[in-house]
Amino acid sequence: MLSNLAVRDIETLVHPYTNLATHREVGPLILERGEGVFVYDTAGKGYIEGMAGLWCTSLGYSNEELVEVAAEQMRKLPFTHIFSGRSHDPAIELAEKLKEIAPVPISKIFYGASGSDANDTQVKLVWYMNNALGRPQKKKIISRLKGYHGVTVASASLTGLPANHTDFDLPIAGILHTSCPHHYRFAQPGETELEFSSRLAAELEEMILREGPETVAAFIAEPVMGAGGAVTPPEGYFEKINAVLAKYDVLFIADEVITGFGRTGNMFGTTTYGLKADTLSCAKAITSAYFPLSAVMISEPIYEVLVDQSRKIGTFGHGNTYAGHPVGCAIAVKTLEIYQRDDIVGHVRKVAPKFLQRLEKLAEHPLVGEARGVGLIGGIELVKDKATKAQFEAKKGVAAKSGAFAQDEGLIVRPLGGDRVAFCPPLIINEAEIDEMFDRYERALAKTLDWVKAEGLI
Repeated sequence: MLSNLAVRDIETLVHPYTNLATHREVGPLILERGEGVFVYDTAGKGYIEGMAGLWCTSLGYSNEELVEVAAEQMRKLPFTHIFSGRSHDPAIELAEKLKEIAPVPISKIFYGASGSDANDTQVKLVWYMNNALGRPQKKKIISRLKGYHGVTVASASLTGLPANHTDFDLPIAGILHTSCPHHYRFAQPGETELEFSSRLAAELEEMILREGPETVAAFIAEPVMGAGGAVTPPEGYFEKINAVLAKYDVLFIADEVITGFGRTGNMFGTTTYGLKADTLSCAKAITSAYFPLSAVMISEPIYEVLVDQSRKIGTFGHGNTYAGHPVGCAIAVKTLEIYQRDDIVGHVRKVAPKFLQRLEKLAEHPLVGEARGVGLIGGIELVKDKATKAQFEAKKGVAAKSGAFAQDEGLIVRPLGGDRVAFCPPLIINEAEIDEMFDRYERALAKTLDWVKAEGLI
């Protein structure tokens, strides 16, 4: 029997990334409060938030310092924009701090409200820059199959997942997708990680040559693929990709929306994997998700183009109402202060061995074909046959079922396409909570195996 609140939800909301037909039957999980790494539903049941919300609540729930700085800024200056040369202290201070910690040389910061609009801005900046430089043909942007970069028209086109394209008339022209760097699923028999990386770099080069280097402007990649399955790159991948991009004068856009601010054991995934990025997108953990905010980190050469074109056209005609919102910027400044003061990166490095040990131990389970991660992010793949890597039929929803069993056990994880399951807990999680998180998921896996057998799927 659905509660009154659940019925009200069904009759009023369209939920993102939800089977809307199924939702009308089963209703929502309604959360009421959070504390640390736990969230609680309206019945008082607690759940370990094994996904930090959506890869984002890095400092956990009910952090009083963030709550207080938000309230203080609300009382002082709840809103102003930064259009037409206006500004405010939090926006300036945050930009200074981002420049200080950026993993590559950065000149300026452009604010937005989400990772999607940050990557949408990246597309527009690439097009704008090449028009300004007299290269109107150099506009194509290469993304990757299974990459995730957002849901606006442009950023969803960059995304390499079928559900984000089907019946939305996407991708738009000029967006290409090269191979997915998932060694477990796409390597040829006997192919080492280095050999796989070399093949994928060669395929990227072939694509650039086939399209014409004079038409290819940029390549975008997440250091760790998020919604595509929490997939870490194979050995040597980015080193080989870097070389191809440099050879053909192709900009590298690093999508740090998930990996930025400590997730991989460094402040940025760009550092962890040695990306030679020209520009970066970040969001999510920039405010520990306490306020919608994104930032595009812009290099000096790109900024110089913006200045020259502004002089020519009379304005830089891009931006949104909430860009540089003072409350969001103030929260982000405090968030970055906490990361540094509490050595959150050091904490991630301290507890990551426990996280990875428990994650990788899941590979011993009969249903788990791969279990791999870095820092405090990782994914597993559920398979029908471990020896052949044979997959279950997608419509059976085995990963989704395991996620439902996990929820029954008081754990929130994220089932993804290809029967992948992601783990991405708040960065403040301790070793005891990591053990409890995986204990709960192991119980969910046991239930999943029983269900799979009962359904005759193996």
